Amino acid sequence: MTDPAPEQRQALTFDNDKGSNRSKWVAGGLTLAIIGWMGSGFVLPSEEPAQEAAAPIAPRAVTVAVRQSQADLVEQVFAAEGQALPDRDTPIRAETSGQIGEVLVQRGADLEGGQVIARFDTAARQADLNRAQEELNRAQREFDNATALVYRGIATADRVSQAQATLAAAQAGVSTAEEAIADTEIRAPFAGRLETLDVNVGEYVATGAEVGRIVDNTPLTISIQVPQQAVRDIAVGQTAEVAFITGATATGVVRFVGSSADAETRTFTAEIEVPNADAAIPAGISAQLRIPTGEIRAHFVSPAVLSLDTDGTLGIKTVDDQNKVKFHEVSIVRAQTDGIWISGLPDEAQIISIGQGFVTDGETVDPQPEEEAAEIADTAPDAPVQDAEAENADPGPIIASGSDQ
Repeated sequence: MTDPAPEQRQALTFDNDKGSNRSKWVAGGLTLAIIGWMGSGFVLPSEEPAQEAAAPIAPRAVTVAVRQSQADLVEQVFAAEGQALPDRDTPIRAETSGQIGEVLVQRGADLEGGQVIARFDTAARQADLNRAQEELNRAQREFDNATALVYRGIATADRVSQAQATLAAAQAGVSTAEEAIADTEIRAPFAGRLETLDVNVGEYVATGAEVGRIVDNTPLTISIQVPQQAVRDIAVGQTAEVAFITGATATGVVRFVGSSADAETRTFTAEIEVPNADAAIPAGISAQLRIPTGEIRAHFVSPAVLSLDTDGTLGIKTVDDQNKVKFHEVSIVRAQTDGIWISGLPDEAQIISIGQGFVTDGETVDPQPEEEAAEIADTAPDAPVQDAEAENADPGPIIASGSDQ
């Protein structure tokens, strides 16, 4: 079979088919729908309002516990340690030489002033005294004879003068012999206790040798060293409370304050006299003294509330009327077992007792009474989280439950 000529070929048409244009209309409709949907977001307003920007969360003030404190008058006291010294402590020395012939007392005896402790052997000295006495008697007779002869006109005045000189020499000899015998008695120079006695009967003792020591501890004298910054507060006549290491107590009086500092320690020597009439308090023991020096207004606080400034200054942090922290430099007036007295604060102050280590001078805080703050600190760790927003929120400062180190 042969194909018809090209010019005789005819294209196939479906003009009479009703469904031939349906696909065009469907495609065009879909295209318009897609274009309308994509452009609706730019033309039509959103039904939901735009969310406003979240406001920034202001930081919460640190919560601290405060304690209301009122200043009181406190007696200022200078405290020092010293040693109880006897009023007089003197060695006993022999005034002559020779052998000890008699010892009359024992070590530890309480002596009266001038009481004989021991005697030297006086045999040789007694012989010297007898000779001197005889010489005095002879010189006295010669003087009397010369005087009588002068009255009769037989003797001259020169003979009387010579006899008088001989008599004076004899009298001096007797005095010397008597003094030598007196020196053979070793006596107590004052009333006191014989602490040592280093002599025995028959022992030879040289002139000036120490044979014992006597101590007078009525009254006692306590010597202390006063720092140069406190010497102006100590004056003669002040009363001092004394506590001895033995447990005994007494009241003394300042009787001496040095006017020149020690070159090495820069301290001044002061002496306190303590009555000890019955000698019940021994000398040489340690003693603690408290000397009242005046009164000052101070606050009683726990040492735990003390803080250090950035430069190392010791102080206390308080909260003022505007809830701002203020650092006060303080001085310790008196220390006790249950706390300390400090000066440097106003008469009324809100002292930060818990949390002072988390705040600085000038910072705004949330002060809470000490009791309430302690309850919050105890219950805060156990508080449940309410929702996600609360869980993500800033928890704020943590109240310290202990003192700053």
